[in-house]
Amino acid sequence: MLSKVIDFSEKIKIYFRTNIIFTVFVIANVLNAWLLRYFTVGNVYDGWPLIADLAIVLIVGSFGYFFKAQNQFKYFLFFTILFSILALVNSMYYRNFNSFASLSLLATSTQLIGVADAIVFDVMHLRDFSLIWPVIAMIFLNKNLQKVNYHQTAEKFEIKKLRFGGSLIVGLVLLFLFISSLSGVDISRLGKQWNREFIVTRYGLYIYHGNDLVSSLQPRFTNLFGFDEASKLFKEYFSERDTEPAVNEYTNIFEGMNLISIHAESFQSFVMDLEFNGQELTPHINRLAEEGLFFSNFYAQDAVGTSSDSEFTLNTSLMPVNSGTVAINYFDREYISIPKLLGEKGYHSFSMHANNGTYWNRSVLHPSLGYDYFYYYDKDFELDEIIQLGLSDKSFFRQAVPIIEEINEREENFYGTLVTLTNHTPFRDIVDQGIVDFDFSMLYTYFDEELEEEVEARAPYVEGTRMGNYLTSIHYADAAMGLFMELLEETDILDNTVIMIYGDHDAKLRRGDYHQLFNYDPIHDTILDEEEENFIEFDFYKREIYKSVPLVIWTKNEKVQGEIDKVMGMYDIMPTLGNMFGFHNSYALGNDIFSVEENVVVFPSGNWLTNEIYYNTQRSEAKLLDPEEFVKVETIEYYEKYADDLLSVSRAIIIHDLLSKLEDLKGE
Repeated sequence: MLSKVIDFSEKIKIYFRTNIIFTVFVIANVLNAWLLRYFTVGNVYDGWPLIADLAIVLIVGSFGYFFKAQNQFKYFLFFTILFSILALVNSMYYRNFNSFASLSLLATSTQLIGVADAIVFDVMHLRDFSLIWPVIAMIFLNKNLQKVNYHQTAEKFEIKKLRFGGSLIVGLVLLFLFISSLSGVDISRLGKQWNREFIVTRYGLYIYHGNDLVSSLQPRFTNLFGFDEASKLFKEYFSERDTEPAVNEYTNIFEGMNLISIHAESFQSFVMDLEFNGQELTPHINRLAEEGLFFSNFYAQDAVGTSSDSEFTLNTSLMPVNSGTVAINYFDREYISIPKLLGEKGYHSFSMHANNGTYWNRSVLHPSLGYDYFYYYDKDFELDEIIQLGLSDKSFFRQAVPIIEEINEREENFYGTLVTLTNHTPFRDIVDQGIVDFDFSMLYTYFDEELEEEVEARAPYVEGTRMGNYLTSIHYADAAMGLFMELLEETDILDNTVIMIYGDHDAKLRRGDYHQLFNYDPIHDTILDEEEENFIEFDFYKREIYKSVPLVIWTKNEKVQGEIDKVMGMYDIMPTLGNMFGFHNSYALGNDIFSVEENVVVFPSGNWLTNEIYYNTQRSEAKLLDPEEFVKVETIEYYEKYADDLLSVSRAIIIHDLLSKLEDLKGE
């Protein structure tokens, strides 16, 4: 018996002595995936994603034994580089979007060229590059092993079929063990893919990307697979939904009027409450909010496509896709949209943007949405003042007004969307060019021990910080909107025109940016410690609530004004405007905000928000917005299903182009 134990022990020693590269390959790549979770979702004590990652790395690594010992290193190095790149990209992407990257983003990679400096300065951190350590370790290890003729020695002892089979079997057993731990909900979320944080948290990095690869290829096979299931889902969903337009005090109130919507880049609502040394940061939009309808709990529902997602969701009342973007991958589908429905009422629709037409594929997407003409960059504007990615907002608005005047004279009615640009990340050009003259310093008092009296002083506050750059850029964007309104006032356009201003998405501000603004200690020129009395914590839920963006609907009609604090999403704009302008989309996923007692905002991640609660589906936990309120478990279960069904039917409509087949679906 003892001799068998000794013999087995010797075999184990020989295995590891002649299998060093494979062993390091497995340990390094499993540990790196764990390190990524530590940097992002933080579930470092959960063993299941560790087992899942180990299973995948073992299975992938087992095929390295098909090569001779001296060539195995190239195989293992290739996958180590691939796995390290996945970790690096996901670390950077998570910091910016609180989600994980998708292989379908390759189709949108051209959109990053114009914001390359934002990626370098605002997204990349030195910490991210620690995730390429496995590559360095593998190269260093191989060089040292070559010095002692490791590969020749390993070749003598290596029984390739045995080691391949053993590694593969262990990997498959671990994978089976992992799969047996999954619940029905876990498996459902993997298939739907929109809750990426949950998938990485539960399944690990490598299963997530394997599943993502399948999801990314799905659009190529939609004509072959899934249509019957999608059409059944579509019919069941809308058979249970009240699609008839409601009647309320705002019904048809704007019928026959023009509509201009201002797509305000990266404009968040919290900035409207800020004052510095007695001066409002955003006086112009504040005035419009006071004079018109201000929706103070309005949220964008963007995903990877950011601005283009908001343009799509606003105009169609559908959700963004979870694989790729509508602008790049699904622009050629049939959509029921605001431009098309207003077109049926005789409206001319146009859009304008101060960037080039290829950015987010707008020159193709906008006609697909029903806009009659798309004005952009050097095709329709004089490039007299360049800031950030293109024409400055002020020049853009100055040049837009004469075009709108000409349209107003020519057409009976019009709908125009003006997409702003200057307030785009990384928010530095306004500061660098010294365009804004605004005092962001903090006036404070402290006790001077030498003078033995209170002394007034000024602190730099947000100067030189990312938050400071953002606020400077916001002040400029607000002034540009003020200029636009002044120029329109000089015409007769506003007599019969509704102005709608909406923030397209949040500015992707980080926790530290908010601390710089709200937890600054001017006396010591530092950030307050968490233990200090006046410290304001910006946890996940606080940051999510602060992602609210403004929505203002303004006219000269004084009867149409007031604050609406009911939660509202981008997908609610179409039915709300439809009620006001007299058009209707029976397949809108949002609600006319004036016709519902309660509303819910569903986010592409699967999270959802009401006036009482924010529910985090990744963590299966909720945050009561008012600690004194009580929310029933049945209510949470109802909205969980509501969000799941809504995301599923939206995905089915887009991927399977169901709106182009309405007659067939009705016939069935």
